[in-house]
Amino acid sequence: MRAALQTLALTAGLALAAPAAAQDLLIHGGPIYTGEAVVQALAVKDGKVAYVGGLDAARAAAPGARDIDLKGAAAYPGFVDSHAHLAGIGFREMTLNLEGTASIEALVARLKAWAAANPGADVISGAGWIETHWPEKRFPTRADLDRAVPDRPVVLTRADGHALVANTAMLKLAGITAQTAAPAGGQILKDAKGEPDGMLIDNAMSLVRAKVPPPGAAALAEAVRRGARVYASRGWTGLHDMSVSSAEVAVQQSLAARGELSIRIDNYMSQADSQKVLAEGPSQDPTGLVRVRGVKLFMDGALGSRGAALLAPYSDAEGTGLIVTPRETVDAILAKARNSGAQMAVHAIGDRGNRVILDAYQQAFAGDPGALKAARWRVEHAQILAPEDLPRFAQMGVVASMQPSHAIGDLYFAPARLGPERLKGAYAWESLLKSGAHVAGGSDAPVEKGDPLVEFYAAAYRHDLKGFAGPDWHLDEAVTRAQALDMLTSGSAFAVFREQDLGRLSVGRDADVSVFSVDLMTAPFADIAKAHAVMTIVGGKVVYQSGS
Repeated sequence: MRAALQTLALTAGLALAAPAAAQDLLIHGGPIYTGEAVVQALAVKDGKVAYVGGLDAARAAAPGARDIDLKGAAAYPGFVDSHAHLAGIGFREMTLNLEGTASIEALVARLKAWAAANPGADVISGAGWIETHWPEKRFPTRADLDRAVPDRPVVLTRADGHALVANTAMLKLAGITAQTAAPAGGQILKDAKGEPDGMLIDNAMSLVRAKVPPPGAAALAEAVRRGARVYASRGWTGLHDMSVSSAEVAVQQSLAARGELSIRIDNYMSQADSQKVLAEGPSQDPTGLVRVRGVKLFMDGALGSRGAALLAPYSDAEGTGLIVTPRETVDAILAKARNSGAQMAVHAIGDRGNRVILDAYQQAFAGDPGALKAARWRVEHAQILAPEDLPRFAQMGVVASMQPSHAIGDLYFAPARLGPERLKGAYAWESLLKSGAHVAGGSDAPVEKGDPLVEFYAAAYRHDLKGFAGPDWHLDEAVTRAQALDMLTSGSAFAVFREQDLGRLSVGRDADVSVFSVDLMTAPFADIAKAHAVMTIVGGKVVYQSGS
């Protein structure tokens, strides 16, 4: 597998064009939303916004600038994904991508075809499947995978990244039998005979992943490069990269130094690679494009695989989910982060998971609530909140980093998992904003597609991409279009202490601009779902242009 990925990386790398250099720009010809007003023109000099307002004055502010006529497209402050996994986005393009798989039979067919096309892969890896729409109404099993590939190890990760299915050959390679005990914070699902059925939940996934060869350096570099270029092509000017390794940061810094990194990256290190930032605090590379902000931890699992930690049992199954990181481990890391100034970003989906981490944050700053607010520690997802915990985000100054697209995917199974009462505190963007909390919008790609237009649509419309929403889906938690824009621009900037530089198009700020084919503030929602990025500008550099 490693050799195959390296060959792919080296071959694909030859086709990459060099990024554009910074230019003085004159942008006009469509509505330009600054985050505070709508203007006719925008002038850019030396990578900064030099003027916003009328066209004639903008021309005078940037004489000789490159003229960019939007031709009716609409420009906005740079959209930033507040929660994504950059290397994972790249690897999704390089391995078996199961996004959109419609059934178990379709999964089997795609796996069989990929295996035939990649005979040199010793271990077949794929990701992106999700069973909630499938006619079979169940998880895939090792027996399903064995029908496609009986002779090579296979591991296919669910879209949320919190569960995987392995075939019999992979289970044998990992030594997983009926007698294997699941690690704390994990589950090994069994069939009617008590044998492992191939599904591993949360921490149990480590039993298999330890046997999957890691990608080589060339493949990792290609994944980061490709992920960044995919993101620029969708209109993102930056992302907050979660659960990052030191090797990934080194790749990002190398690309930035060579002028080959197209977007800004704020990194939150994995627990395994957190020592440096916990000891020394945040840092950035000489280009300013790559920053290490803090540490990403996991409090619980995911709702779809019933790993999210709930205060009461699931409505459609036994159990209350999983706490995947012991509280004493979390507390020790929080203490180090407070001392060094590292920013914490902790995954919490269930109401119990959210309460545990909010309690831990409060305890870490006991006696100094002002310091907690200044730290801007984050909860990633904040998906299901008990009524009494929702106001705590604003009271404590904790940033709610949320992914609107989760709500339009989860609407098919969350009501069954949670029941009607708990749905009142689920995906509660409007309630959090109304309480005074800071909400940063993102996608969690490659769990989701990673499209800013989908995230805007989901936040402001709260229907799936076909226009469907269930009768109890709390459409009152949809936000206004202006709020959706803020979540994906100024909200993202605030979450990484960059509100003075990014998130608005005003004089002196960095010239990060996202241009889309429709006016997000006025277009019918159905048109937004079908729109596309036209141009992406980062620090005055045109890093993507549609058709180029």
